Amino acid sequence: MTPWLGYGARPLLALSGKRNPYPGKLGVVEQGALADLLLVDGDPIANIKLIEDPTKNFVVIMKDGKIFKNTL
Repeated sequence: MTPWLGYGARPLLALSGKRNPYPGKLGVVEQGALADLLLVDGDPIANIKLIEDPTKNFVVIMKDGKIFKNTL
């Protein structure tokens, strides 16, 4: 996202009213919110190599609120 006062484009999209391409809540994990989520087995900040093997290290993959992988 393009920085806008340090908040990204989210505030601008919210101001666009009916033209907002993301009418759901953004930036939260809760029922009814739009969500893309990766749950990684480990800390990818400390070990970026974890993302090299998503089959092994990605425990949950969710895109647009739909779960594509869940090995919990």
